[in-house]
Amino acid sequence: MGFGHGHSHHHDRGHSHSHGGVDSSILQDKEATRVLMISFVGLLVTGIVQAAFVALSGSVALLADTIHNFGDAFTSIPLWFAFILSRRLPTKRFPYGLNRTEDIAGLFIVLVILVSAVVAAYESVLKLIHSSSINHLGVVALAAVIGFLGNEMVAVYRIHMGKKIGSAALIADGHHARVDGLTSLAVLIGVVGAWLGYPIVDPIVGLGITLMILLIVKDSAKTVFTRIIDGIEPETIDAMAASAADVPGVLKVNDVKARWFGHEVLAEMSIAVNSDLSVKDAHQIAKNVIHRLQHDIDHLSAVQVHVDPVEEQGESFHYQESFRGHHGQDHDHGHDHQHRLVRRHTRIHS
Repeated sequence: MGFGHGHSHHHDRGHSHSHGGVDSSILQDKEATRVLMISFVGLLVTGIVQAAFVALSGSVALLADTIHNFGDAFTSIPLWFAFILSRRLPTKRFPYGLNRTEDIAGLFIVLVILVSAVVAAYESVLKLIHSSSINHLGVVALAAVIGFLGNEMVAVYRIHMGKKIGSAALIADGHHARVDGLTSLAVLIGVVGAWLGYPIVDPIVGLGITLMILLIVKDSAKTVFTRIIDGIEPETIDAMAASAADVPGVLKVNDVKARWFGHEVLAEMSIAVNSDLSVKDAHQIAKNVIHRLQHDIDHLSAVQVHVDPVEEQGESFHYQESFRGHHGQDHDHGHDHQHRLVRRHTRIHS
């Protein structure tokens, strides 16, 4: 029995076949939560040590740096809540789940980094206008080194794990830790400048670090905003098309779409197969495509495969056929709407 004039659909959760018997998306959520907790403790300890040095030295510059570090530690909390929410099962109101909260948390982190840049610029300008001396140079320098190393280690850890699990928000949080590390570095350079008799070095370096922070904001914002508006790397689309086309029985791959949803990828595509195949055989080809995608595409969580007979393939055919199902060709009103729909579809995919 062949296809006739219809087409079939096959849906699957990308990692439901997990070889270890546990959904890997759940493992990734737990891993992300662990990263946040470890880095939170690391930054908290760094901040407490710096606070002790502030009490000893009375340094205003070091106090500002310590406040930045505590602030970075506590920005982990909304992201942690987002990872917790993403574990919730889909509902009728939220049929795709709550993974998007992770991207919203990432947007919040980007805004916090931007505020850090504004504060750094403001403090640097004030120091240029009203120069002030730094007391207890040795104590302040040691605390600044501790702040820089603590933040940089957390930054490297968060960014590495964010890339591993595909979380733009966690990567942004890593960049936030790096920003606070740069702030500590600015304090250290200011101390060295003051020790050499050039206190103006401090605000100049502060302005330079402000520019570095703005570059970090630019890169982080680009990634986070792209994901929020359902963007994805073009090479992922190309890799999915190539992977599906390599499956025996697939004659052509059409209409490949994918988007990030938190740190998971949701995808769909159409494949064309021989119209003489039975529904069962076509269904098996779709399952083979999904299995291949699961192995070839990183972070793939869910994929929907439409199976079409080769004579009736592609999304433009689906648009026209779905319209004809509601309006006869002899109906003037329906005919007019049909042409508008096809023209709109052509513009989108041109």
